[in-house]
Amino acid sequence: MTAQPASPTPNTLSGLLAHADASATAIVLPDHDIRLTYGQLREQVSSLAAALAAAGVRRGDRVGMALPNGLPTIVAFLAAAEVATAAPLNPGYKEDEFKFYLEDTSAAVLLLPPDGAEAARKAAGDTVPILVVDMDASGTVTVNGKTGGPPVAPPAIDDVALILHTSGSTGRPKRVPLSHANLTISAQNVAASYALTPADVSLCVMPLFHVHGLVASTLGTLASGGTLVVPAKFSPLSFWRIARDVGATWYSAVPTIHQLLLARVDPGAPKPAGAEKLRFIRSCSASLPPQVMHDLEAAFGAPVLEAYGMTEAAHQMATNPLPPGERTPGSVGPGSNVGITIRDSEGRVLPTGERGEICIFGPNVVTGYENNPEANATAFFDSWFRTGDQGYLDARGYLTLSGRLKEMINRGGEKISPREIDEVLLAHPAVGEAVCFGVPHKMWGEEVAAVVTLKSAATAVELLAFCKEQLAEFKRPKQIYITDTIPRTATGKIQRRVVAEAFTPPA
Repeated sequence: MTAQPASPTPNTLSGLLAHADASATAIVLPDHDIRLTYGQLREQVSSLAAALAAAGVRRGDRVGMALPNGLPTIVAFLAAAEVATAAPLNPGYKEDEFKFYLEDTSAAVLLLPPDGAEAARKAAGDTVPILVVDMDASGTVTVNGKTGGPPVAPPAIDDVALILHTSGSTGRPKRVPLSHANLTISAQNVAASYALTPADVSLCVMPLFHVHGLVASTLGTLASGGTLVVPAKFSPLSFWRIARDVGATWYSAVPTIHQLLLARVDPGAPKPAGAEKLRFIRSCSASLPPQVMHDLEAAFGAPVLEAYGMTEAAHQMATNPLPPGERTPGSVGPGSNVGITIRDSEGRVLPTGERGEICIFGPNVVTGYENNPEANATAFFDSWFRTGDQGYLDARGYLTLSGRLKEMINRGGEKISPREIDEVLLAHPAVGEAVCFGVPHKMWGEEVAAVVTLKSAATAVELLAFCKEQLAEFKRPKQIYITDTIPRTATGKIQRRVVAEAFTPPA
């Protein structure tokens, strides 16, 4: 028998889809009772890419998207990446937030659902053309009611497929340009880490405007030829029913979602119907308390694998392994085809067990932020990206995170720039100074709080209402302290952790 040539390693998103059996189920929409095969998915992506091109979208354009979880989002993301660059946005943003991101990305068009999305529509105004993405009863996705058009030239592996923003503690959010190569390599790392096969069924509960949902749940599954199940939104009430109906073998989520599922379990009760086929449960995007890991394993009868990811690495950097490999509570495991070193403030590599800044290197890691030489000047030690997180490696090469050098707030996996909240509060005419920070929260990990001084009369209730008008719900301070003076260091500088220590109530 003549040996068959090995399939080339995919290095674009369309190449990632090309390897699966055309008749295998790619996507299930439980809310619509729709199943799409890989052949149908490939055809839809190609057709929608052609329709976008026919609507005037060109290579290099940024395609803004504010769509709810579902097939239209997945097809639109893959199609936009095929013909241009996808720029997904949180549908929960307020008008000013949409305006900022549309302007910052120079969005050529904005993809919206047929109804709702009023804040996004107002932000687009007469400046950014809106294209309506819809799905009919058969599961066919259209743009402005159309599909198809002249064929689109395939992208190059270094073309930017996806633009996401990452929040810093100072300055504006930074644009992270993720190439087709970055994304396909990261997706294949996810698939390899968990030995995903075409028999696996992933239940997607993370938002698809976030790198966790896009890469781990979606692209990781598609890279393996497995089945992706996409409910319209996460609900702890329907989660196990859907898992049972589709035969879910794994899901990935932030600790908040895991805890919401645990909250509905009686101690000592048998594992819920729907958990029988779970091979593993993945946790990422925020620290998983060891007790929650133990409780999950006891309640749902599957190994819990904590991972470590960030936008600049196209998501996954490290993960605990599947059994019989050792999974360590409190650790995010060894690097997953990503180099990890611990370095001091001068960039020197520190010995095993010593704490320092976590630095990473690999083909899934970006080589720089877009149009931001100032940030890039401090973001790397040689070619090693500085994560801004603190941690240490043990003798096995397992990584443990011990803190953050950056001041970002991590609310349920959503990274929030405190500077952004400061600026909103400072826009209120009564506010003189404002310092935002994270405070511990049982469910979200951290919640947003702020301290302000006043130039004129105002109440905390008024300031909270002002923030409600300006910020998406997850970014809003839930507590605002009014004070005469804001704590400073001995040299007169304001440091958020000093302010947080002064105003965070004792546990």
